[in-house]
Amino acid sequence: MLDEFIVSHRDAIIATARARVSVRASPKPTDAELASGIPLFLDQLGDSLRMARVSPVADHAALRESAGRRGAALLHEGMTIGQVVYDYGDICQSITELALELDSPMSGDEFRVLNLCVDESIAGAVTEYARERERAIHTEGTERLGVLAHELRGVLSTASLAYETIKMGQVSIGGSTGQLLGRSLLRLSNLIDRSLAEVRLDAGIENAEEFSLAAFVEEIAIGAAMQAQARNIQFTLPTVVDTLTIHGDRSTLIAAVANLLQNAFKFTRNGGAVSLLTRVTTDRILIDVADECGGLPAGKVEDLFAPWTQRGRDRSGVGLGLSICMKAAKASGGEIGVRDVPGKGCVFTLDLPRSKSPLGTGHS
Repeated sequence: MLDEFIVSHRDAIIATARARVSVRASPKPTDAELASGIPLFLDQLGDSLRMARVSPVADHAALRESAGRRGAALLHEGMTIGQVVYDYGDICQSITELALELDSPMSGDEFRVLNLCVDESIAGAVTEYARERERAIHTEGTERLGVLAHELRGVLSTASLAYETIKMGQVSIGGSTGQLLGRSLLRLSNLIDRSLAEVRLDAGIENAEEFSLAAFVEEIAIGAAMQAQARNIQFTLPTVVDTLTIHGDRSTLIAAVANLLQNAFKFTRNGGAVSLLTRVTTDRILIDVADECGGLPAGKVEDLFAPWTQRGRDRSGVGLGLSICMKAAKASGGEIGVRDVPGKGCVFTLDLPRSKSPLGTGHS
């Protein structure tokens, strides 16, 4: 029986399947897929074959349920749906090849049952995979919403208390309490802008256009100057050539640069300096945000752009800022890089495509 053949030659089938998967061009194989994914698929396929053998009529629902029980594990292994589909096919081919090699060819009925089980296994695993993924996305979305609501409530509470204190006439609007109110309102604005940018990016809403680099930087600089003053930080902004244009989604790019500046102010020492500098090449525009945070922490630089990652002692914020910046850059055909200046700070660079259109033609 085919299921018995799989049990008897399990190691050989796994080795053959791994060899096939390892040279696959797309989707690219992963270590987890080769190490645990292939055995997982094969064991599940063996279960389906045993179920099909004991019943004269294929129980499609039972076969899918069997595969579905393993489907949740695929998500935790980090595999994609493409890997699921291709791996089942590679295992099926490996079983067929090994059976011929060992002079144990499958009968027509066995081949039909094998294909049926592969088909139902793919359907069941993919269905469960999708279900688990939706649950994970919903859970993550709920968590993010909860954290955002908590953060908004905290900032709003601070702003409300400051306002009530000023309204009672106990302090003047120009004093420390007034400054606290101003910082709180600015923080609320930043949170809303960041959240809107995240929604646009996650929904794939893009509005690519050509716009003036000088006007773009000027709009960002207004809020940046206020943050710098509130944190006692020197902010410098060299003059930007007013004939240069960028091509991209203006709203999300403004949120990206604004977030880079917020991080720069957040991690720069009191009395330090932050600068926003633009550089130009033949076909690219680079926007540098330099701070005096003391240098990047030990570890991989790439980790800074992972969601929920925070650096430094100041834990305000939800750790999504740099991840959103990277999404915004990529959505407009750009990239974000970071350079460490040991003992001083770091420089984040937003690299964007330069528009070929002259200023005044299709920009806003």
